[in-house]
Amino acid sequence: MRAWAVVENEKPLQEIEMPTPEPKGTEVLLETTYCGVCHSDLHIWEGRYDLGGGKVMSLKDRGLTLPLAMGHEIVGRVVKLGPQATGVKVGDIRIVFPWVGCGTCAACLAEDDNMCLQGRALGVFQNGGYATHVVAPHPRHLVDPGSVPHAVAATYACSGITVFSAIKKVMPISPDEPIVLVGAGGLGLNAIAVLKAMKHRNIVVVDISAEKRAAAEAAGATRTVDGAGEGVTARLIEACGGNPLAIIDLVNGTQTAKLAFDALRKGGKLVQVGLFGGELSLPLPLMAMRALTIQGSYVGNPKELRELIHLAQDGDLQPLPVATVPQRDANEALMRLRAGKVTGRLVLKSEAA
Repeated sequence: MRAWAVVENEKPLQEIEMPTPEPKGTEVLLETTYCGVCHSDLHIWEGRYDLGGGKVMSLKDRGLTLPLAMGHEIVGRVVKLGPQATGVKVGDIRIVFPWVGCGTCAACLAEDDNMCLQGRALGVFQNGGYATHVVAPHPRHLVDPGSVPHAVAATYACSGITVFSAIKKVMPISPDEPIVLVGAGGLGLNAIAVLKAMKHRNIVVVDISAEKRAAAEAAGATRTVDGAGEGVTARLIEACGGNPLAIIDLVNGTQTAKLAFDALRKGGKLVQVGLFGGELSLPLPLMAMRALTIQGSYVGNPKELRELIHLAQDGDLQPLPVATVPQRDANEALMRLRAGKVTGRLVLKSEAA
């Protein structure tokens, strides 16, 4: 198979030949048709996460090996089944759930694969959708997109279930209570669409980019707040009509985390999603006195992906703006994302699509 792979961190992706996997057991081999370009791919390309205070976490220390075909927002066509694989057939088009684990622990057996302690995520710890072929460990990791356009459906495997899972963590909440989204990139626009599909009526979005704030307003945000400069917390509280109960930080950097914490109402919850990096110093007495909750949210599970696709097929979930680029231009697409020149989502389209 051909792959557009990270061969050396922070160097251009290289087109290389890799052995085409032979599916074993319950595995399913698919030919990639679409694959989203996600901000997480930049961290993998860099090979590290910023932990704040001058500390970094090396992905090599976590088990990432190069060369690697990144890409975890995958739609593909089934081309071959392992001898124990059932439930799909050659030619089927499927979304590939990428956040797979060991397959045998309690978390995996409960379909909480993303909570497996031995994560083997596609595009992170094994080759993903920046290649002509990809292997799903089990047919249960494949979801029929149905009537959902395939380029859009690909984004639901990460961007979609990531915000869907985070939103569920702040529910139940009154539909007129403001839910704050920090960040109006691909995740933010998807979160607006999911909230609207869930009939939520008060969505406040913070971003430093005027262009992205305009995109959020066009997508249905109730209000937007300029996240640049001084006084952001005060502007946010004013936009919400008071301190908000629920904030979902899709950036999750040092500045956005502090902004979110400072803005929360008594009894409020901050759900941290993004991987921008940094650290948060907490005044511990206030955590108890204000009964605050800070919760991390890591992507989602196969059950949530199926639930999200059902929501999309019902017609209430508006697709985020996507632009397709040829799979062979994966490096150019990644660099556009790095430069902050993407509104919505870039999706690689293969020759097989």
